[in-house]
Amino acid sequence: MRIGVVGVGRIGQYHARVVQSHPDVSDIVLVDADRARTGQVAAELGAEIAETVPDLLQRVDAVIVASPTNTHASMVRLAVEASLPTFCEKPIALDLQSTIEVVKLVRASGATVQMGFQRRFDAGYRAARQAICDDALGRIYAIRIAGHDPAPPHESYLPGSGGIFRDLHIHDFDIIRWVLGQEVVEVYVQGSVLVDPMFARHDDVDTVAATLTFSDGTLGVLTGGRHDPLGYDIRMELFGSKDVVSVGWDARMPMRSLEPGMPPAAEHPYAFFLDRFDAAYRAELTWFVDVAQGRAENPCSVEDAEAALRIALACDQSRREHRPVRVDEVVA
Repeated sequence: MRIGVVGVGRIGQYHARVVQSHPDVSDIVLVDADRARTGQVAAELGAEIAETVPDLLQRVDAVIVASPTNTHASMVRLAVEASLPTFCEKPIALDLQSTIEVVKLVRASGATVQMGFQRRFDAGYRAARQAICDDALGRIYAIRIAGHDPAPPHESYLPGSGGIFRDLHIHDFDIIRWVLGQEVVEVYVQGSVLVDPMFARHDDVDTVAATLTFSDGTLGVLTGGRHDPLGYDIRMELFGSKDVVSVGWDARMPMRSLEPGMPPAAEHPYAFFLDRFDAAYRAELTWFVDVAQGRAENPCSVEDAEAALRIALACDQSRREHRPVRVDEVVA
Protein backbone atom coordinates (compact mmCIF):
# COMPACT_ATOMS: atom_id res chain seq x y z
CA MET A 1 0.00 0.00 0.00
CA ARG A 2 0.97 3.64 -0.47
CA ILE A 3 0.98 5.95 2.55
CA GLY A 4 1.03 9.75 2.47
CA VAL A 5 2.69 11.79 5.21
CA VAL A 6 1.45 15.35 5.64
CA GLY A 7 4.14 17.31 7.44
CA VAL A 8 7.79 16.26 7.62
CA GLY A 9 8.98 17.98 10.75
CA ARG A 10 10.57 15.91 13.51
CA ILE A 11 7.61 13.61 14.20
CA GLY A 12 6.58 13.42 10.53
CA GLN A 13 10.04 12.29 9.50
CA TYR A 14 10.01 9.71 12.28
CA HIS A 15 6.63 8.33 11.20
CA ALA A 16 7.70 8.22 7.55
CA ARG A 17 10.79 6.17 8.40
CA VAL A 18 8.79 3.74 10.54
CA VAL A 19 6.02 3.04 8.03
CA GLN A 20 8.51 2.85 5.15
CA SER A 21 10.04 -0.20 6.85
CA HIS A 22 6.69 -2.01 7.04
CA PRO A 23 6.55 -4.95 4.61
CA ASP A 24 3.06 -4.00 3.46
CA VAL A 25 4.05 -0.44 2.52
CA SER A 26 5.38 -0.09 -1.02
CA ASP A 27 5.70 3.70 -1.31
CA ILE A 28 5.73 6.85 0.79
CA VAL A 29 4.47 10.19 -0.53
CA LEU A 30 5.43 13.39 1.33
CA VAL A 31 4.05 16.91 1.41
CA ASP A 32 5.09 19.88 3.53
CA ALA A 33 4.97 23.66 3.23
CA ASP A 34 8.77 23.67 3.54
CA ARG A 35 9.75 22.46 0.06
CA ALA A 36 13.47 22.31 0.81
CA ARG A 37 12.96 20.12 3.85
CA THR A 38 10.55 17.90 1.93
CA GLY A 39 13.11 17.40 -0.81
CA GLN A 40 15.81 16.53 1.68
CA VAL A 41 13.66 13.98 3.53
CA ALA A 42 12.39 12.47 0.27
CA ALA A 43 15.96 12.04 -0.96
CA GLU A 44 16.95 10.32 2.29
CA LEU A 45 13.99 7.93 2.20
CA GLY A 46 13.60 7.45 -1.53
CA ALA A 47 10.07 8.81 -1.15
CA GLU A 48 7.86 10.62 -3.63
CA ILE A 49 6.86 14.28 -3.26
CA ALA A 50 3.39 15.75 -3.73
CA GLU A 51 3.01 19.42 -4.61
CA THR A 52 -0.19 19.87 -2.59
CA VAL A 53 -2.26 17.96 -0.05
CA PRO A 54 -5.07 17.27 -2.59
CA ASP A 55 -2.42 15.91 -4.95
CA LEU A 56 -1.11 13.61 -2.22
CA LEU A 57 -4.61 12.37 -1.33
CA GLN A 58 -5.15 11.21 -4.91
CA ARG A 59 -1.99 9.11 -4.87
CA VAL A 60 -2.19 7.16 -1.61
CA ASP A 61 -4.21 4.50 0.22
CA ALA A 62 -3.88 5.99 3.72
CA VAL A 63 -2.68 9.23 5.34
CA ILE A 64 -0.57 10.23 8.33
CA VAL A 65 -1.23 13.78 9.54
CA ALA A 66 1.88 15.15 11.26
CA SER A 67 1.57 18.79 10.22
CA PRO A 68 1.46 21.71 12.71
CA THR A 69 -1.29 21.45 15.32
CA ASN A 70 -3.35 24.30 13.90
CA THR A 71 -3.73 22.38 10.61
CA HIS A 72 -4.80 18.99 12.00
CA ALA A 73 -8.54 19.58 11.77
CA SER A 74 -8.44 20.75 8.17
CA MET A 75 -6.09 17.94 7.12
CA VAL A 76 -8.28 15.30 8.75
CA ARG A 77 -11.33 16.78 7.09
CA LEU A 78 -9.69 16.55 3.65
CA ALA A 79 -8.58 12.96 4.27
CA VAL A 80 -12.03 11.92 5.48
CA GLU A 81 -13.67 13.54 2.45
CA ALA A 82 -11.25 11.54 0.30
CA SER A 83 -12.38 8.33 2.11
CA LEU A 84 -8.84 7.53 3.25
CA PRO A 85 -7.94 5.80 6.53
CA THR A 86 -6.15 8.46 8.56
CA PHE A 87 -3.68 8.60 11.42
CA CYS A 88 -3.58 11.99 13.16
CA GLU A 89 -1.10 13.16 15.75
CA LYS A 90 -2.71 14.66 18.84
CA PRO A 91 -4.68 16.86 19.13
CA ILE A 92 -7.43 17.20 16.54
CA ALA A 93 -7.52 20.89 17.48
CA LEU A 94 -6.75 23.05 20.49
CA ASP A 95 -10.33 24.31 20.82
CA LEU A 96 -13.39 22.26 21.63
CA GLN A 97 -15.69 23.53 18.87
CA SER A 98 -13.29 22.59 16.06
CA THR A 99 -12.74 19.22 17.69
CA ILE A 100 -16.46 18.52 17.96
CA GLU A 101 -16.98 19.42 14.31
CA VAL A 102 -14.35 16.89 13.22
CA VAL A 103 -15.77 14.24 15.55
CA LYS A 104 -19.22 14.75 14.04
CA LEU A 105 -17.82 14.52 10.50
CA VAL A 106 -15.92 11.32 11.23
CA ARG A 107 -18.89 9.76 12.97
CA ALA A 108 -21.35 10.68 10.21
CA SER A 109 -19.06 9.44 7.43
CA GLY A 110 -18.01 6.23 9.15
CA ALA A 111 -14.40 7.14 8.40
CA THR A 112 -11.44 5.60 10.20
CA VAL A 113 -9.28 8.12 12.06
CA GLN A 114 -6.73 6.74 14.51
CA MET A 115 -5.41 9.31 16.98
CA GLY A 116 -1.74 9.38 17.95
CA PHE A 117 -1.75 8.59 21.65
CA GLN A 118 1.24 6.27 21.58
CA ARG A 119 1.32 5.44 25.29
CA ARG A 120 -1.52 2.99 24.68
CA PHE A 121 1.12 0.84 22.93
CA ASP A 122 3.78 1.06 25.64
CA ALA A 123 4.41 -2.30 27.31
CA GLY A 124 4.17 -0.92 30.84
CA TYR A 125 0.88 0.91 30.33
CA ARG A 126 -0.59 -2.10 28.52
CA ALA A 127 0.38 -4.30 31.48
CA ALA A 128 -1.25 -1.82 33.87
CA ARG A 129 -4.48 -1.86 31.86
CA GLN A 130 -4.45 -5.67 31.79
CA ALA A 131 -3.94 -5.76 35.55
CA ILE A 132 -7.02 -3.56 35.97
CA CYS A 133 -9.04 -5.73 33.59
CA ASP A 134 -7.95 -8.90 35.43
CA ASP A 135 -8.75 -7.35 38.84
CA ALA A 136 -5.15 -8.09 39.84
CA LEU A 137 -4.90 -4.79 41.73
CA GLY A 138 -8.28 -4.96 43.44
CA ARG A 139 -10.12 -1.75 44.24
CA ILE A 140 -8.03 1.17 42.99
CA TYR A 141 -7.66 3.71 45.76
CA ALA A 142 -5.42 6.26 44.08
CA ILE A 143 -3.29 6.93 41.05
CA ARG A 144 -0.21 9.14 40.75
CA ILE A 145 0.94 10.50 37.40
CA ALA A 146 4.19 12.34 36.69
CA GLY A 147 4.98 14.12 33.45
CA HIS A 148 8.20 16.13 33.44
CA ASP A 149 10.05 17.36 30.36
CA PRO A 150 13.85 17.62 30.52
CA ALA A 151 13.93 21.20 29.19
CA PRO A 152 11.43 23.89 28.22
CA PRO A 153 10.63 24.51 24.56
CA HIS A 154 11.75 27.61 22.68
CA GLU A 155 9.49 30.57 23.34
CA SER A 156 8.38 30.61 19.70
CA TYR A 157 6.65 27.28 20.35
CA LEU A 158 4.41 28.55 23.15
CA PRO A 159 1.79 30.65 21.30
CA GLY A 160 0.59 27.64 19.30
CA SER A 161 1.03 24.98 21.98
CA GLY A 162 -2.25 25.44 23.80
CA GLY A 163 -0.51 25.57 27.17
CA ILE A 164 0.91 22.89 29.40
CA PHE A 165 -2.29 20.84 29.76
CA ARG A 166 -3.19 20.65 26.07
CA ASP A 167 0.43 20.15 25.04
CA LEU A 168 2.33 18.14 27.64
CA HIS A 169 -0.39 16.54 29.77
CA ILE A 170 -2.91 15.60 27.07
CA HIS A 171 -1.12 12.23 26.88
CA ASP A 172 -1.58 11.75 30.63
CA PHE A 173 -5.29 12.46 30.35
CA ASP A 174 -5.72 9.92 27.57
CA ILE A 175 -3.72 7.17 29.22
CA ILE A 176 -5.40 7.43 32.63
CA ARG A 177 -8.83 7.03 31.00
CA TRP A 178 -7.58 4.05 29.01
CA VAL A 179 -5.77 2.28 31.86
CA LEU A 180 -8.46 2.78 34.50
CA GLY A 181 -11.48 2.46 32.23
CA GLN A 182 -12.94 5.43 34.10
CA GLU A 183 -13.74 9.01 33.21
CA VAL A 184 -12.31 12.05 34.97
CA VAL A 185 -15.30 13.96 36.34
CA GLU A 186 -13.62 16.81 38.27
CA VAL A 187 -10.22 18.53 38.44
CA TYR A 188 -8.58 21.01 40.78
CA VAL A 189 -5.36 22.61 39.57
CA GLN A 190 -2.60 24.86 40.77
CA GLY A 191 0.15 26.17 38.50
CA SER A 192 3.31 28.21 38.93
CA VAL A 193 6.04 29.75 36.82
CA LEU A 194 9.26 28.45 38.36
CA VAL A 195 11.41 27.54 35.35
CA ASP A 196 11.28 30.50 32.96
CA PRO A 197 9.34 33.81 33.02
CA MET A 198 8.55 33.40 29.30
CA PHE A 199 5.64 31.13 30.27
CA ALA A 200 3.95 33.97 32.14
CA ARG A 201 4.21 36.14 29.04
CA HIS A 202 1.98 33.61 27.27
CA ASP A 203 -0.50 33.11 30.12
CA ASP A 204 0.99 29.68 30.73
CA VAL A 205 2.76 27.95 33.60
CA ASP A 206 5.71 25.58 33.71
CA THR A 207 4.97 23.65 36.91
CA VAL A 208 1.61 22.13 37.85
CA ALA A 209 -0.14 19.98 40.39
CA ALA A 210 -3.66 18.66 39.87
CA THR A 211 -6.08 16.47 41.75
CA LEU A 212 -8.40 14.35 39.61
CA THR A 213 -11.63 12.66 40.66
CA PHE A 214 -12.79 9.69 38.58
CA SER A 215 -16.31 8.50 37.92
CA ASP A 216 -16.05 5.66 40.46
CA GLY A 217 -14.56 7.88 43.19
CA THR A 218 -10.91 6.95 42.59
CA LEU A 219 -8.55 9.84 43.29
CA GLY A 220 -5.62 10.88 41.14
CA VAL A 221 -2.71 13.27 41.59
CA LEU A 222 -0.78 14.65 38.62
CA THR A 223 2.45 16.60 38.76
CA GLY A 224 4.17 18.09 35.77
CA GLY A 225 6.83 20.49 34.72
CA ARG A 226 8.94 21.82 31.90
CA HIS A 227 12.35 21.12 33.42
CA ASP A 228 13.75 17.94 34.94
CA PRO A 229 17.55 18.13 35.40
CA LEU A 230 17.96 14.35 35.16
CA GLY A 231 15.89 13.68 32.02
CA TYR A 232 12.43 12.84 30.68
CA ASP A 233 10.32 11.50 33.54
CA ILE A 234 6.98 9.87 32.66
CA ARG A 235 5.48 7.60 35.33
CA MET A 236 2.22 6.19 36.65
CA GLU A 237 1.69 4.58 40.06
CA LEU A 238 -1.44 2.60 40.90
CA PHE A 239 -2.41 1.91 44.52
CA GLY A 240 -4.95 -0.90 44.91
CA SER A 241 -6.39 -3.13 47.60
CA LYS A 242 -4.48 -6.17 46.27
CA ASP A 243 -1.29 -4.74 44.80
CA VAL A 244 0.66 -1.56 44.11
CA VAL A 245 2.40 -1.15 40.74
CA SER A 246 4.37 1.42 38.75
CA VAL A 247 4.82 2.20 35.07
CA GLY A 248 8.00 3.97 33.97
CA TRP A 249 10.18 2.70 36.81
CA ASP A 250 13.14 1.08 35.09
CA ALA A 251 16.91 1.32 34.80
CA ARG A 252 16.68 4.57 32.81
CA MET A 253 14.24 6.42 35.08
CA PRO A 254 15.64 9.93 35.73
CA MET A 255 15.60 9.81 39.51
CA ARG A 256 18.08 8.82 42.19
CA SER A 257 17.44 7.46 45.65
CA LEU A 258 19.06 8.91 48.77
CA GLU A 259 18.62 5.68 50.70
CA PRO A 260 21.86 3.87 51.64
CA GLY A 261 22.92 1.08 49.32
CA MET A 262 20.76 2.13 46.38
CA PRO A 263 22.31 2.40 42.91
CA PRO A 264 23.26 5.82 41.50
CA ALA A 265 21.11 7.70 39.01
CA ALA A 266 20.85 6.15 35.55
CA GLU A 267 23.92 6.71 33.41
CA HIS A 268 21.76 7.12 30.31
CA PRO A 269 18.32 8.37 31.41
CA TYR A 270 15.56 8.99 28.91
CA ALA A 271 16.41 12.15 27.02
CA PHE A 272 13.04 12.94 25.43
CA PHE A 273 9.75 11.44 24.22
CA LEU A 274 11.09 9.67 21.13
CA ASP A 275 13.71 8.04 23.31
CA ARG A 276 11.26 6.89 25.98
CA PHE A 277 8.47 5.77 23.64
CA ASP A 278 10.29 4.57 20.52
CA ALA A 279 8.87 1.03 20.74
CA ALA A 280 5.37 2.39 21.43
CA TYR A 281 5.47 4.69 18.41
CA ARG A 282 6.57 1.83 16.19
CA ALA A 283 3.82 -0.46 17.50
CA GLU A 284 1.24 2.29 17.08
CA LEU A 285 2.11 2.82 13.41
CA THR A 286 2.27 -0.91 12.71
CA TRP A 287 -1.23 -1.14 14.15
CA PHE A 288 -2.34 1.73 11.89
CA VAL A 289 -1.18 -0.14 8.79
CA ASP A 290 -3.35 -3.06 9.94
CA VAL A 291 -6.26 -0.70 10.60
CA ALA A 292 -5.89 0.87 7.16
CA GLN A 293 -6.03 -2.59 5.57
CA GLY A 294 -9.07 -3.64 7.56
CA ARG A 295 -7.21 -6.19 9.71
CA ALA A 296 -7.59 -4.44 13.06
CA GLU A 297 -9.99 -2.23 14.99
CA ASN A 298 -9.21 1.44 15.59
CA PRO A 299 -7.44 1.55 18.99
CA CYS A 300 -7.87 5.28 19.66
CA SER A 301 -10.81 7.21 18.24
CA VAL A 302 -11.56 10.87 17.70
CA GLU A 303 -13.99 10.58 20.61
CA ASP A 304 -11.03 9.63 22.81
CA ALA A 305 -9.21 12.75 21.65
CA GLU A 306 -12.24 14.90 22.48
CA ALA A 307 -12.47 13.37 25.97
CA ALA A 308 -8.80 14.09 26.70
CA LEU A 309 -9.17 17.66 25.42
CA ARG A 310 -12.16 18.27 27.71
CA ILE A 311 -10.06 17.26 30.72
CA ALA A 312 -7.25 19.58 29.62
CA LEU A 313 -9.68 22.48 29.15
CA ALA A 314 -11.19 21.82 32.59
CA CYS A 315 -7.66 22.04 34.02
CA ASP A 316 -7.11 25.37 32.26
CA GLN A 317 -10.37 26.68 33.69
CA SER A 318 -9.55 25.44 37.19
CA ARG A 319 -6.17 27.18 37.11
CA ARG A 320 -7.71 30.44 35.92
CA GLU A 321 -10.60 30.43 38.37
CA HIS A 322 -8.81 28.86 41.36
CA ARG A 323 -11.56 26.32 42.02
CA PRO A 324 -12.55 22.71 41.35
CA VAL A 325 -14.09 22.34 37.89
CA ARG A 326 -16.31 19.51 36.72
CA VAL A 327 -15.41 18.26 33.26
CA ASP A 328 -19.05 18.52 32.19
CA GLU A 329 -18.78 22.29 32.72
CA VAL A 330 -16.56 22.46 29.63
CA VAL A 331 -18.77 23.39 26.69
CA ALA A 332 -18.10 24.70 23.18
